[in-house]
Amino acid sequence: MTWEPELEELRRREALARRMGGEERVARQRASGRRTVRERIDALFDPGTFHETGAIAGVGTYGADGELEDLLPANMVLGQGEIEGRPAVVEGDDFTVRGGAADAAIWQKMVHAERMAHDLRLPLIRLVDGTGGGGSVKSLETMGFTYVPFLPGMEVAIDNLAEVPVVGAALGPVAGLGAARVVASHFSVIVRGTSQLFVAGPPVVAAAMGESPDKETLGGARAQTRAGAVDNEAADEDDALDQIRRFLSYLPANVWELPPIAAATDPPDRREESLLEIVPRDARRPYAMRAILEAVLDRGSLFELGARHGRSAICALGRLDGRPVGVLASDPKHYGGGLTGDAADKLVRFIDLCDQFRLPVANFVDQPGFVIGTEAEKANTMRRGARLIFAVHQATVPWCSVLVRKAFGVAGAAHGDASRLNQRYAWPSGEWGSLPISGGLEAAYRRDLEAAEDPAALRAEIEARLQAVTSPFRTAERFGIEEIIDPRDTRPLLCAWARRAHQLVAHEAGDGPKKRGIRP
Repeated sequence: MTWEPELEELRRREALARRMGGEERVARQRASGRRTVRERIDALFDPGTFHETGAIAGVGTYGADGELEDLLPANMVLGQGEIEGRPAVVEGDDFTVRGGAADAAIWQKMVHAERMAHDLRLPLIRLVDGTGGGGSVKSLETMGFTYVPFLPGMEVAIDNLAEVPVVGAALGPVAGLGAARVVASHFSVIVRGTSQLFVAGPPVVAAAMGESPDKETLGGARAQTRAGAVDNEAADEDDALDQIRRFLSYLPANVWELPPIAAATDPPDRREESLLEIVPRDARRPYAMRAILEAVLDRGSLFELGARHGRSAICALGRLDGRPVGVLASDPKHYGGGLTGDAADKLVRFIDLCDQFRLPVANFVDQPGFVIGTEAEKANTMRRGARLIFAVHQATVPWCSVLVRKAFGVAGAAHGDASRLNQRYAWPSGEWGSLPISGGLEAAYRRDLEAAEDPAALRAEIEARLQAVTSPFRTAERFGIEEIIDPRDTRPLLCAWARRAHQLVAHEAGDGPKKRGIRP
């Protein structure tokens, strides 16, 4: 006698679960331009590597004889698979079953996925396509009672952010708890056109606030990437999954392991002639900072996060001679590269990511200072900027700054931590100080200018005197800057730095999560 009848029943139940919400709802999902959860998981992982957990969990319908007649699966699929040979955990919402709402889920499955990633120390990918935590108020009639809201598994989700890479993808209309699951991550992505993210959808907003926005205006990809709630926009689901795979390729599986080093395909001694003339002599003129990053990093390795938010700062992952690094940069095309509150928030979050997963940081500096004015004060710029200063000083990963052009004031001082080895290379275009001459001159010489017969001539005379002493060579004479380099040597020098930086990081292998003090 064998157990074949039970195995046959198991196969029958698994087949019922694979139907998801049924043919009609699956067809409706595809007609909306969205894949089913199972199609997404198949596209995410290496072929044949996905192993599902809890496939037959759901709500069974039984006949009078006690035999199962039908099975409506729980609207979450979870399990493990491999991405380029590296294991990861996935939890994916099934929108075809009650719109992915939590009231149609078996919440233990979500918690199990979080716990699996935590205890196995594997990256966690959340494919979110659900309407929120409570679903519809119609469920009250079915349940016959209500409850005080709680967040099952939140303690594990919080621990995961400190221990394993967590990715959230908005792959449909996502609200409430679903939205929280997307943003509570190290990297998030939203698909343009077919996905939205909001605290509450248009019907709830209309009833509570008297507004009548459509879904895209309220929480579309452009709106949420500009707000900074979601990092990146994806053109379609293939793009979203590709961005997830790419993000994870720079990170270790957990904080106890080392960042993965890729095979080097770009000569570390490559010198780019374009770097000689990319920074204009006129300090007021912007230039393409991303072109500098692309010229210095391994070709094709630049992967930017949050490009639409805090636009005066650039945060990206990249590689130097195959070694992953975190990249910070100022973008002089926005506020001249000046530090806004949004830019400071973006930098803090990214520095924490790099520090936690032990990615050395390369900072390309052109910082004229905090953005000033009434709007900047209303935006709480100074407190948010102070948090950035704390983040820079609390980080312990190897750090190297390239002073491309400006470094002024408190914001400029935050280019690195001067209390430890502040490894820096300055370009000849570098200029720095407590204040830029423009603006600072008017404040310091206000009375002289007001009393002068020809204020314009006096201003020009004073500016010429000041310019003579602001040469980077004067600073180098006093060892105020350690090295002024040929811009074409930036890549060879940074590749050598990254080589040693990763050797230093290896000393911390097995140390686990980092602890930080409070911030303002």
